[in-house]
Amino acid sequence: MAKYKVAIIGSTGRGNYGHGLGDVWKTLDNCEVVAIADDNEAGRTKTMPIVGAQRAYADYREMLSKEKPQIVAVCPRWVDQHRDMAIACAEHGCHMYMEKPFCRDLAEADEIIRACEMRHIKLAVAHISRYSPQLQIIKSLIRGGEIGDVMEVRARGKEDARGGTEDLWVLGSHVLDIMRAVSGEPESCFATLFEKGERVTKQHIRPGNEGLGPFAGDHVDAMYRFKNGITGYFSSRKSAGGNPSRFGLRIYGSKGIIDTTSGYANPAFLLKDSGWMAARSAPKWQVISSNGVDKPETITAQGYEGGNPAAARDLIDAIEKDRQPLCSMYEARGAIEMILATFDSHRQAKPVAMPLATKQNALTLL
Repeated sequence: MAKYKVAIIGSTGRGNYGHGLGDVWKTLDNCEVVAIADDNEAGRTKTMPIVGAQRAYADYREMLSKEKPQIVAVCPRWVDQHRDMAIACAEHGCHMYMEKPFCRDLAEADEIIRACEMRHIKLAVAHISRYSPQLQIIKSLIRGGEIGDVMEVRARGKEDARGGTEDLWVLGSHVLDIMRAVSGEPESCFATLFEKGERVTKQHIRPGNEGLGPFAGDHVDAMYRFKNGITGYFSSRKSAGGNPSRFGLRIYGSKGIIDTTSGYANPAFLLKDSGWMAARSAPKWQVISSNGVDKPETITAQGYEGGNPAAARDLIDAIEKDRQPLCSMYEARGAIEMILATFDSHRQAKPVAMPLATKQNALTLL
């Protein structure tokens, strides 16, 4: 079988190569990395042997035109470049694996989706929890009634120096994607943003880090109502004792609880027959491995080390079977809409219906 021609787009100093999105392709037997593009000469020279690229370009558009790859890894973390890179890839007929967040607003998301739909392009986004075997086990436990009816889902970011709105954008997109995977489509959002204890107003708005666009708030509280009656919550405060183990989702059911941290094959736990108050029920938490509840774990590569290969293999399978990837552009758009809904609700100081009426970042309208 002919190998897939893969090209890699990076941007040293402006999001670099994301969380290992370019490294994985050289490890796949059915792929060859034909080229790398980076407008920073030192960056592309350093990265070229790391990713196993045969050639290097300063301009990704020139690379796409000359190399004609079938798959492109759109690696930069800085989100302000994603729209242009994705449109260019779609116009050249390239399927994509893209770093999160997907893009800056729904207008950009819809442009990307339209360009891909016109050319039957598959686009996968690096919300690696979507590819985790643990997530599939969790969903089967919920369907099987192991924790009864799901009533609430609660998520927090890492709450380090990026806490608040930046946490919501950069890390919250991961847990909001898990929330959607568990709860389905949201129908409304009610949220408030604060900056140093004050309600965010126009004077607080500034350019966001990593090309995020209009930005404000070191503390965010958001509540989502899902169409199936589940209520979801996301909160983050800057420098609130950030800890990666807090970065995840807790699912409250009428008969138990499931805890899952964000990431591929990361720890997850089941607590059955709980009254939600652990001290009263003296609970026994059961480990959810990739093989099921209280079964030995066989996956050794966690996080992006395991997630990127899983996502790459899933994208190739989606291309060959003409299906959507597990974390498709549609799923990624849904997470972006949940983020933007917090801004629109804050602006209007009331719950907002979803799908949102505005496709832009509502902080521009304050």
